[in-house]
This record gives sequence, structure tokens and C-alpha cells, in this order.
Amino acid sequence: MSNSQVNKKNGFQQDNIVNQIVLRYLPYWPLFIIMVLLGVLCSYLYIRYTTPVYEATATILVKDERKGIDDAQIMESLNLFGGKKIVENEIEIIRSRTLLREVAKNMKLYAPIYEEGRVNTVPVFEKSPITVELREPDSLIPVKKVYFTYNKVSKLVTIEGKEYPVDQWVNAPWGVMRFSLNPYHHAPEESKPLYFALVPVKMVVKYLDSQLSIGPTSKQSTVIVLKVKDPIPKRGELILNELVNAYNGANIRDKNLLAGRTLRFVEDRLHLVVSELDSVEANIQKYKTRNNVVDISAQGQLFLQSVGASDTKMSEIGVQLSVLKEVEDYVRSQKEDAGIVPSTLGINDPILGDLLTRLYDAQSQYERLKITAGENNPMAVSLREQINRIKPNILANIASQKRNLEASRSDLANTSSHYSSMLRTIPQKERELLEISRQQSIKNSIYTFLLQKREETALSYNSTVSDSRIIDEGEASNEPASPNKPFVYLFGFFGSLAAAIAVIAVREGLNRNILFRSEIESSTNVPVIGEVINDNSNMPIVISPDKRNFVSEQFRQIRTSLTYLGINSRRKKILVTSSISGEGKSFIAANLAVSLALTDKKVVLLELDLRKPKLSEIFGLKSASSGITNYFIGDKEADEIIKRTDINPNLFLISAGPIPPNPSELILNGKIQELLAYLENAFDYIVIDTAPVSPVTDAYLLSQLCDATLYVVRHGHTPRVFLQMLDENNKIKELKNLAIIFNGVKSRGLKGYGYGYGYGMGYEDGNGNGVVRKKKSIFGKIKV
Repeated sequence: MSNSQVNKKNGFQQDNIVNQIVLRYLPYWPLFIIMVLLGVLCSYLYIRYTTPVYEATATILVKDERKGIDDAQIMESLNLFGGKKIVENEIEIIRSRTLLREVAKNMKLYAPIYEEGRVNTVPVFEKSPITVELREPDSLIPVKKVYFTYNKVSKLVTIEGKEYPVDQWVNAPWGVMRFSLNPYHHAPEESKPLYFALVPVKMVVKYLDSQLSIGPTSKQSTVIVLKVKDPIPKRGELILNELVNAYNGANIRDKNLLAGRTLRFVEDRLHLVVSELDSVEANIQKYKTRNNVVDISAQGQLFLQSVGASDTKMSEIGVQLSVLKEVEDYVRSQKEDAGIVPSTLGINDPILGDLLTRLYDAQSQYERLKITAGENNPMAVSLREQINRIKPNILANIASQKRNLEASRSDLANTSSHYSSMLRTIPQKERELLEISRQQSIKNSIYTFLLQKREETALSYNSTVSDSRIIDEGEASNEPASPNKPFVYLFGFFGSLAAAIAVIAVREGLNRNILFRSEIESSTNVPVIGEVINDNSNMPIVISPDKRNFVSEQFRQIRTSLTYLGINSRRKKILVTSSISGEGKSFIAANLAVSLALTDKKVVLLELDLRKPKLSEIFGLKSASSGITNYFIGDKEADEIIKRTDINPNLFLISAGPIPPNPSELILNGKIQELLAYLENAFDYIVIDTAPVSPVTDAYLLSQLCDATLYVVRHGHTPRVFLQMLDENNKIKELKNLAIIFNGVKSRGLKGYGYGYGYGMGYEDGNGNGVVRKKKSIFGKIKV
């Protein structure tokens, strides 16, 4: 197959699918219009009465150790206790419950104020003249509504007839509280009723966390964007500003705490060194006075200069060992909870600093996660294992540094012993003075070092800056973030269309009967040779020479289609049957026979539905007392039961006659073959109306004697299951040269969904009840 043929085939299939969709849903266009109008109306009401929510945004810059944000050299030297941060960790800290709880308390969000409207209630911030504050917000008792009024002249708040002053702590039924003037208040004097509620701080924190969005601007950026959604734009801005201030404040407090501990450590060491230095200087003074020694010789000066550097290094090693001991005690004493890491004053190992930072971050995350998710949470367990892995590495690093420092001190001690041997060559009095002067030099070096570190620490303590910088303060959007008007209207429009489609699909899906020709074609391989629309004229015969309506044309098309089934002058017997009663097979047989007779051909119509005959009624032969039944039992000859109809001179009818008790046995007695042989010689077409295939077998018996079988399927009446079983049943009991006629096709939509024929074809009346008729039987019984 060429590409053009493939493309043409695909285009045809797509057009066919579109046509099927249009034909399926177009009849319900009033429903779609109504649903769309309802959808748009609901969208309008939703936008009208939903409280708009605005989004406020703020940005801060964080020093990230992995992304190269460096301070200037002077600022870096002042920020001794600052550190580079990891953006991901800082994001978790910013949205931690601790900071959110601080924001909720500082802004008094646990006592929101509302304005009561006729339809809905909206929160207010700038419209309220006062704010409500509790002394102990953590222990408040939740309250839904407390109405109040404020007198601007007397500055009194009235609640339930009792007046409370502003800016004073008062005892109220809801706890110790204070009413303060709202600095952001600007609203008209006349407003709707106001009331405040008391909400647990935990609930406020949970709400803030759900409305807060924090993230970096990009993967490589250290700029963090904070967003919060709030019904009040100004309050959203203040929430972000307060959150950033709380974050910076917590950062500065941690740094000041570390600087304070370091300052106390240096002060303690200084007090000890000063007392030791005073003692050494007093000893020198006493020794010189007692021994009349004025100065040290040149050789002694050389000794002091040589040994001074060694003693200074040994002093520094001593300080470093003390710092390492404090760090080691911190690591060994800490469990999984985070604490303030001791200062690594004088320790220049970057690996130890990195390990301590990782330990502190892991402990901080574990402490937060343990509160929120519990100790057995998988992430908490993973963090605990990470902490347990970092601690041995820190202790190993400390042990390694201790060994190196001890080795250095040992080398310095050997050098000192060499200098001591030099000291023996100096006279006794001068040697003793040199020993004392040496101690003085050592203490002076330690004292100078500690003074320098104290000044650095004090300078850093008094110039503490945060490790983050505010780029943009909180600013709310001018338009609400939700509801999004275009989205709501689009959702209402397409949602209403989907609802209408769902209604139609459910309505038609619950129907187990055939509604579409495509269902016939998907259920069976039997071809459909014609369709007949539902006719509302209530006429049993809808075709005549002078009629040119649509139904007449459809029967003419079916007449033409018989040629494709092989019906001609030699193959002239046509059997008409259906699945169940009420499908209009007698109507199809009668009108098809009339259509054939209009071609100036002699046509005979056999009423072989011996259980519920209908053709006699259609042709006005209700009182026919003789028919096929009489022929089968031998009472009549063939030419005696053939009657010409009034509708067309070429159309003849053989009625059923009296209803027998055993129709199938009569059909099998061999007389039908003789009758058909006689009729083939006398007529051009033979149309046989027989009983439905379910539950009797008459149609299967007669089909073998005919040249074609027309199977009538009625729109909205024939159960789908019969067509699904048709192919399988036809393998066992064959209906010869089978074709389908789709009968009673109705317009679909909101103008009615009835499935019966108005003209009474089939075996039901207009109300859906079975037609009951009584006839006298030649066998002496009354049959129903």
C-alpha cells in the first residue's frame, strides 16, 4: 500500500471518529447549553463569594559554602563565628516550626479578627481598629466567635456589655489579654460586625506551613525566595518580614552564644596567666634585690632570645590541646540532640571544622524530625546513623591532632634541654636569673596571645552580623493568586461539558439495548443492509405509490439491497424474523412486500408467526377464519387460503388462520415445502413473517427453506446480548444468507427517549403492555 493510500485511509478513519462523536452528542445540544450556562453561573458565584488570596514574596541571600559567596576581607575578619551555610539546610530552618511559632506569637496570629457578612465571613487586618494579644498564647482555650465593638472616643473595647481599656493587661473570660490599637488600621467608620477567634498556636503554625513556599531561584543560586499566600496582602508582607527577622535573629543569637562562651574561656585563662605572671615578676624583683644582679650578660640575652621562640610555640600547643579537649568532651558528652559547638580557637584544621559543621547540621535536622515524625521515622533513623558515623571521625581527627601536637611539644622539649645545657656555661647567679626570666617570657607570650584573642572575640561579639542579607522585603501582588478567574471560568466551561457527556454516557451506558448502528457492527459480523427511522404517523403501511417520504425511500433502498443477497427471479423466498417480540418484524415484512409489489411484481406475504400473528390486523383481515393452519391440517388447499389485498393488486396475503397449540410440529409435517413449491410457480417474490428466534425454533426451521433471512433489530428495544450471541448461535443453528435491518431509529436528545412504536408494530401496545387477543381455535379451545 502506497503512502498516499495509507494517509487517505488514516484521514478517513479520523473523519469517521469525529463524525461518530458529533452524531452521538449533537442531539443533546440543549443539555450542553444548559450545562454550560450552569457551569459559567457556578464559576461566577464561586469567584464572587470566595475570599481572594494574595501571594506575597520576599528574597534573601545566604552564604553557601558550596557556591562561592565571599565577604570582604574586613567583614570576614570581624565575622569570626559566622560560617558558610548550605542553602537546603537554611530552607528547612526558615520553615521550621520554631520560627513559625515565633512569627505567630509576635504577630498575634492566634487571635484573628473577622468581618461578618451576609453571605460569607472574611478575615480582616487593616479594617480592625484593635489587635488582641494573650499573655500565655500556648495555653489558650480555643474560641470560635467573640463579638466586640471599639469606642474611638473613650478608647474602650466592649465585649458582651463589659468594657476593657486598651494597652493594658486585663483579666477576661478567655485569659489574661491585652487590646492594642492597630497601627495598620484604616477603614471607614461604619463597618460590618467584627469578632475575634482564638486558635491554638499549633494550628496557626500548621496553617502557615501549608501556605508557605520556600526555594532557591535556581540550582546554583544562593538566593532564597519566600512566598506566602494570605487573604490580606499587608498581613502576608508582614508575615514574610517577621519570618526573615526571626531567622536572622536566631542566627545572630547562636553566633553570640558561641562568642560569649569563647570570651568566657579566654577571660578565665587570662585571669590565670595574669596571676602567674605577677608571681614571676615579683620573683625576679626579689632575686635581683637579694643578689645585687642588675642585668643579664650578652650570653644570657642570646639564650633568652633562642629559648623564647621555643617557649612561645609550646604555649600555643598547650592552648590548642586545651581547645581540643573541650571539643572532645563536647563530642563524647552529646547524644543526638544539637548543641552549641565549642570554639576551635587556634585550631587551623579545616577538616575538623567541616566535620563539626556536618555534625551540628545533622543533629539539628534530627532534633526537628524527631519532634515532627518521631524517633522511629526512617529519615530520623538515617540521620541518627549519620551522626554516629561522624562522631568517630571527629574523635579520630582530634586524636591525630593530639599526637601531632604532642610530637611537636616533644621536639620543642628536646630543644629546650639543649638550651639548658648551654645554661650551665653561664655563672650560677646569672643562670638562676635566666631561669626566672625564661618563665616570665613564657607567661608574657601566653598573656599577649590571649589578649589578642580576647579583643578579636569582643570585636566580633559587638559587630555580629547575620549570614544572610535581605534582598527584597515582603511585597504582595496586586491581583489575587486565587481564585484565578480565567482558570475558574475555563474549568466551569469544560467541566460542564464533561458533566453533560458523563450524564449522556451514564444514561446510555445503563441502557442494555441497541442504540447505535456501530454497536450492531461491533457485536456481529452480519451485514446491515438497511435502516428504517421511527415513523410517528401511526400508520402500519408507510409506503405507497404516491408517497415520497423518507421512510418510503428507506424501504426502496432495502428493496435494492436484496439484489446483493442474491434475491432474483429464481431465488425469491425471503424470511423475516427478529430476536424477541416487539421489534417490528411484521411491520418490515408488510412494507417490504408492498415495496416489491410496487415494481409490478406478484408478491405473496405469508403470516407464519403462528403464535402471535400480526399481518392480518395490518391488512384489515382480523376476522380471517382460514389460513396456513387450515392448510397444514388438510382442511384447505393452497389456492383457497391466498387472498388479494386492497393495498395493491399485486400483493397477496396468506394469513395464519386459527392459532394452533403446536406450531413447530405443524411446520415440520412437510406441508410447508409443498406450499412453497406451489407459491414459487405462481409468484415473483415470497415474503415470510415468522416468529422471533428466542425462545422458539420456527425461524431456524423455515430459514433452510428460504433464500435469504432478514433479521430485524429495533433501536432501543433489542437487547445487546442477542446480537453478541448471534454469530455463535448461527454456527450451531444457521439462519441462511443472513442480513440485518435496523428498525425504528429514533432521534436522540432531550425530546424523549421512548423505545416503542406508535403504530403498534410488534407485540406490545403503546403503554408497553402485551397485546392480548382471543381467537376461537378449530381444535375446540380458546387460545391466548
